[in-house]
This record gives sequence, structure tokens and C-alpha cells, in this order.
Amino acid sequence: MNLYNYFRSSASFRVRIALALKGLDYEYASVDLLHGGGQQFSAGFTAMNPAALVPVLDDDGTVLTQSLAIIEYLEETRPQPPLLPADAVGRARVRAIALAIACEIHPLNNLRVLGYLTKTLGVAEEQRKAWYCHWVETGLATVEAMLAGDPRTGSCCHGDAPTLADICLVPQIFNAQRFNARLDHVPTVMRIHQHCLTLPAFAASVPARQPDAA
Repeated sequence: MNLYNYFRSSASFRVRIALALKGLDYEYASVDLLHGGGQQFSAGFTAMNPAALVPVLDDDGTVLTQSLAIIEYLEETRPQPPLLPADAVGRARVRAIALAIACEIHPLNNLRVLGYLTKTLGVAEEQRKAWYCHWVETGLATVEAMLAGDPRTGSCCHGDAPTLADICLVPQIFNAQRFNARLDHVPTVMRIHQHCLTLPAFAASVPARQPDAA
């Protein structure tokens, strides 16, 4: 199993956490998104993923893209430990939290969007940072409302065992902290984030511990 990823990519971070939670070994293949114009645009990489995005998982010749699709694949092919609740309502809640992050926050703030703002639209650095902080802060406020006061929220987003929701939440907080976004308005989110980092699978997957960390 080979994971093509970049240490600071939050989508890659999600898959690393899922692999670690399931105790799956893999070869770490670094794809540098910045230097030399970005290795994700090389012919070899775009042959695997025409979108030129990380991560890509090669599971013995089966090539998979999109972090949530990869994690759902791992859940279906290596079901233990489970990353989704056993009941349909619980699974829907976990997916809703995960999608609130992966579909509502992340796409507005990923590398290619931020690059387009500055390189094509000529947005100033101060404005780019304001764009980032606006979307991450308002998006996380929504996640906070989904978690706070809900009896299903435990030490993790749903109960006391990590799920797909936590796998999405922790990388998003790392990105928010890197951009100095405001986080004091999301105490439940931050409590869960801090708890998850005490778990070995999350701690081992953080960007600073990856072989290509700058």
C-alpha cells in the first residue's frame, strides 16, 4: 500500500489518521506541492489523479483518490476498528460533521484557491488572510453548534471513540492554527481536538512528524 501525499495537506492528513487508526502499514510517497511548480502536476502523478490533488492511495494496484472516498474504502475493506457508528442515524451525524468540514470549509481555503486569489485575481496578502479566516472561523462555528450540547458528543465528536468526523476535524484545526485564525469561539471543537492529539494514531499523523516535513 502506497500513500502519495504531502505533509501539510489536510486531506492527506485525514488519510494518514485513518490508516493509523486501523493499524495499516503503508509506504509514504511524498508529493511536493510547492517546489518546482508542484510535483502534483507531473505526468506520472496526473496519470493517477487527473485532478492533480493529493492524496492518492495505491492499494496493491487499486488506485483511489479523494480523502473521504479513500477512508470509506478502508472502512469497507478493513472494518476494524470502525470509523463510523453502527446505527444509521449515528452514521448520518458523523458524515454530516465530516462534510461540514471537508466540503464547506476546506475547499474554500485549499492551496489552489488561495493561489488563484493572489496570482490571478491580485488579492493582497492581508485580504487573502481575511478570506481564509472568514471561512474557517464561520465554518468551525457551524461545527461547534453541531457538537455543543448534543448528548451524542463525547470526548470525540460522536461518543468516545474517534470517527470520520474527528479525522476531518483535527487537520482543519491544524490549518486554522497555521493561519492564526480565531478559535476561542469553538470550545467544544478545541476540547475534542486536544483529546484526539493524545491518541497515538492522531499524534503520529501530524504534519511535523512526516518524512517530508519542512
